[in-house]
Amino acid sequence: MSPADTLRLILLSSLWGMSFIFMRVAVPEFGPVPLILVRMGVGALLLIPLLLSLRYLKLVWENKGGLLLLGLVNHVLPFVLLALATVRLEAGFTSLINATTPIFTALLGALFFTTPVQRQQYLGLALAFAGVYVLSANRLDFALGGDGWFILSALGATFCYGVASNYSKTYLSHLPVRVLAAGSTAMSALILLIPGLLLWPTEPISGLAWANGLSLAVFSTTVAFLLYFGLISSAGATATSTVTFLVPVSALLWGYLLLGEVLSLQILVGMAITLVGTAVATGILRLRRRTLT
Repeated sequence: MSPADTLRLILLSSLWGMSFIFMRVAVPEFGPVPLILVRMGVGALLLIPLLLSLRYLKLVWENKGGLLLLGLVNHVLPFVLLALATVRLEAGFTSLINATTPIFTALLGALFFTTPVQRQQYLGLALAFAGVYVLSANRLDFALGGDGWFILSALGATFCYGVASNYSKTYLSHLPVRVLAAGSTAMSALILLIPGLLLWPTEPISGLAWANGLSLAVFSTTVAFLLYFGLISSAGATATSTVTFLVPVSALLWGYLLLGEVLSLQILVGMAITLVGTAVATGILRLRRRTLT
């Protein structure tokens, strides 16, 4: 990876880490669905100019069903579920659960998309789930006022990402990245338009909440998508996937600096176990087998 790509990777992780901060601040006033409408609506307005070519518009039209489904499972459902999770959970904590996305990608790929799972990956999957347990064991309270349902909401988002990743790889990999990014974002905005307006808050939204909502749309969506797909093009998918491990570190740091969130020993240990397990499961960290001589 070149120095320029390394810098873009760090910037991307910071922007996606900040997304949890933006949601944590904005969602209490907007509500999850209206906030994600703002995120995807503004993102679509900024990304659609990438499609202003007869060739790209034709591709969007020919693949409108697939892009609609991708928008639903890769943007609408997971973004709304993560926004709901940040109503109760700390930004850094939510980002750590979100880091298990490659785990669901591997499991769903093996179950439904005939993607083989190597023996070493099973160890990684077990470690990652153990890390999530360490993080959340004392917070899995499903009584009224507990955190359990919000943790499941965050895990539901990672499940959606796993479905979307396998679906796009299997059925939409022939499309240019700008068609995938701008097309799915525009479809997401259309899906969210009516429910977002129906659920729009009746109370005025503060300038601080608007600033965070728009920052979520501009920086953590539009700019981040362009960086992400640019990195895939120049550095490759494997190198780009390392952003998974940088995002929670970024979110934890921003949460500590900006929101005063606590970095407890439980969170640090859970993070270490989760990220090591994810690294093993995705093949970024390979365990060498010792041979006897």
